[in-house]
This record gives sequence, structure tokens and C-alpha cells, in this order.
Amino acid sequence: MPSHLFADRPAQPPEPGAVDALISQTRRLRGEVDAVRRDAVADEDDPQQRWQRALCDLAVHQLDDLGAHLGQLRAGVPASAAPEDGAGDIEVAVDTARAIAPGTAYGAAAPPRTGSLLSRVGSAEWNLLTDEVSWSEELFQIFGRPRESGAMSLDEMPTMVFAEDQPVLQGMVTDCLIDGKPIDGEFRIVRTDGRVRTVHMTGEPVLDADGCTASMWAVLRDVSELRRSERAVRESRDSLERSRHMERTERRVAVKLQEAVLPPWRGSLRFAHDGPAPLDVAAHYLPAASTGLIGGDWYDALALPGGDALLTVGDLTGHGVAATSSMAMLLGALRGMAVAGIRPAALMGHLNQLLETSVQPALGSAMCCRYDPVTQTLVWAQAGHPAPLLFRNGTGHALRRPEGVLLGATAGSAYGEAETRLLPGDLLVLHTDGLTRGSGWDDDTGTRRLLALGPRLAEARDAQDGVRAVVEEFGEESREDDACVMVVRVTG
Repeated sequence: MPSHLFADRPAQPPEPGAVDALISQTRRLRGEVDAVRRDAVADEDDPQQRWQRALCDLAVHQLDDLGAHLGQLRAGVPASAAPEDGAGDIEVAVDTARAIAPGTAYGAAAPPRTGSLLSRVGSAEWNLLTDEVSWSEELFQIFGRPRESGAMSLDEMPTMVFAEDQPVLQGMVTDCLIDGKPIDGEFRIVRTDGRVRTVHMTGEPVLDADGCTASMWAVLRDVSELRRSERAVRESRDSLERSRHMERTERRVAVKLQEAVLPPWRGSLRFAHDGPAPLDVAAHYLPAASTGLIGGDWYDALALPGGDALLTVGDLTGHGVAATSSMAMLLGALRGMAVAGIRPAALMGHLNQLLETSVQPALGSAMCCRYDPVTQTLVWAQAGHPAPLLFRNGTGHALRRPEGVLLGATAGSAYGEAETRLLPGDLLVLHTDGLTRGSGWDDDTGTRRLLALGPRLAEARDAQDGVRAVVEEFGEESREDDACVMVVRVTG
């Protein structure tokens, strides 16, 4: 086996990009260990050969465990599920290979370093003819047994084994001594210091010239940390799957709730008023790319008694069912107050009070516009929200924002109103800040990009065509938050 594979390396977890390379290296190591193991069966009566073969078996077990762990890592098991000594599996495999290297004598290997495989592997042999028992120094350490107490006979060993595991040990020993079967199994022990350890035992009978069992030898490996890490990985994988299932379920519920609350119209919505339709409205919701959950963004357009039109967009903090249900409550209240004739500024104040006293505290930004088609005036109020963009003759600008703080931020806040007269052919773009948000509070790159769409919006056939132009400009971006955009075109 190439010696360079056993060079000492720092105990560091592998980088994600190196997982495939580590899996390939593990497979190569396993093939080379198999080759050494086949060479080690030449003389089964030689204790050194038996020891080397046992180490080969242990190396194969360890490399298989390492391959399984690396496979889980590649499949996406979170790093928090890994054992505390993340590179322990690699060190163990290297330690085993070093012990297998030609020239290693039975019981004469170099002193193992703390935490290495060799400090967790011991050997024993029980001579059935002379009743002699031989334990290696490492086995005394595994069992926590003082050297002066001597090695334990096969009859004494069950006294340190868990009661429920004693039949496992007794069955392995009986099968080995009576039927000549090899030993391969695990059991738990309680050391003299009270610590519980899990031990993996492999071995086989040694036959005399007449084919009778003369002795039994075994290699015992402390696999407590390995089993602990396997449990941690298994529990973490189960927890991750439960979490993903809950996220998928919450997303489905949030989507259903959002679809039930947001306007059912798709494409353009036209408001008529004693003649040609004065407004053509279309809107679109853009989900966030960085999360699988639906947020609290909304848009709405509603014909009010008397012929006015309500236009509104808004955004609540948070994601998932909580944010969507709060949005549904707020939007329902907004619609009711608008139908009752409450003006936009007063309406913002009521929404602020409603959100402040909600059982699910949240902050929100909102904009509420009321359009009178007779006077062609737009009266609007806002709560910490981006101003509407007015496009006229292919050129756009932001309307002056009246006073207004975020909903739910300050009790008793007052909200101002602004009024703008619209002309036939004008086009309004209302949006939530997730559409144009930049890297900082003063980054207006997104707004400038939106205003630069003026010539293209001027050529739009209808409001839906205008929405399509905005979505083509911003829709493919990796946004951290969801967004809504509404395009309103004055047609008459």
C-alpha cells in the first residue's frame, strides 16, 4: 500500500467541494486494505498474521463507515449532525492502515496517540486447554480495568456487560467454541468507573491438530463515539426531514391563503364610469428567491360606491402562514373601511392601530390611493412605503410622499395625504420595496432602473403589457424578499 496515504495530516473537516475526492480516496484505500487482508491469511497459526488480519477487518469496517458518512454529507446532512471530532473517521482509517503496514508486530506497534484507533482497539486470547487468558494493554484501558486485577475469563466478562446484551455475548462465544463460527457483534459494558461504552468484538476459534477448539482469540474495538455520531446523524436527518415537511406544509397553506385573499382577476381589470373605461389595472406577485415561504405582500384594486377606485399595495414583515394571515386581516379591514368612504390618511391611521393591537405583532408598509374619475384626481397616503411612479409621455418620476411612518411602529401616528391630477395616457406603477431594494437604505439603483423603463411603458398596449415589461426587467433576479407590482393606465 502506498506510504503517502498514511502521512500525518491535521484533523480538519473536509471542505464541501472535496467530498467526492474523499469518497474516491476511501474506495481506493478499501481496495488496498482488501489486498493486504488476502495476503494475511497465509498462516492462520501465526498470531502476528491473525492480528494483522484482524486489523484489516477493522480497517474495512472503518472505511465502510467513513464512506457512508461521506455519502450522507454529499446528500446534504447538516454539518451540525457530524461528530465533535469531525475528521475522526479519516484519522482512524489512516491509523488502521499504518498499523497494517508491513513489519508491524503483534503487540509491538508504536504507542498510539490519544484518541487514535489504536488506543480504542485491544486484543485477547483465551486458551481452553490451560485456562490462560491474555489481554493487551489497550483492552484493559477499554474496560477501565486495572492491570493488577488481571485479564477476565470468558465466564467473568458478562459481569461487566449490560443485562440485555449478555445473551448476545454468550451466543457469540457459544457459537465460536461449539460450532467454530467466527465472532462478529456488539455489546455494551459498564466500566469500573461507571462509564458506559459500546464494544465491537470480532474473532474466531483456533483449532488444534485434531480439529478441536484449543483457544479463542478476539479483537475488541471501542465504537462508542462512532455509534454516538451515527445516532446524531440519524436524529439530525430525521429532524431535517420533519422540518422540511413542515416548511412544505406551511408553504402550501400560505399559498392557499394568499390565493384566497388577493384579487382573483388575472390580466387587466377595467373600471367603467358612465362611458369609456377610465382605468386599466394589472398586477403581479413575485416570490422571493432566497426562501420557500410566502410573504405578506399584497395588491388590490376595488370599485367603490359612487364610482371611485381603490388602489393599494403593501408589505408586512415575516413569511409563512403568520405573515399571510396578518396580511389577510389587514387587507380585509382596508377594503371595508374604503367601501365605508374613509379617506386614505384616516384609513392608514386605523390600520396602524389595528396592527399595533394584533395578537401577531408585525410591522408593515402600505400605500392607499383613491381615484376619482370625474375630476381625474388621485388622493393617496402612505405608511413607510415607496411613492407611486408616474409616467407621462415616456418619462417617469416619483410622486411627492406625504408624511407617514410604518404601520405598527408608533401608536397614534398621524398620516398625511397628497393629491395629483392624472391625464389620459398617464401610467402609474405601484410596488412594494422588495422589487427595487438595493444593498443599502440609500441605494436607489432599483428605482432608477424602473424609471428607465419609461419609453418601453409608453409603448405598452395595456396595463398587463406594462406589468410584463416590469417583470421581464426584475423577475429573474435573486431577491431576498417577495414583491408586488401594479400598473395603472388612465384610458379616458
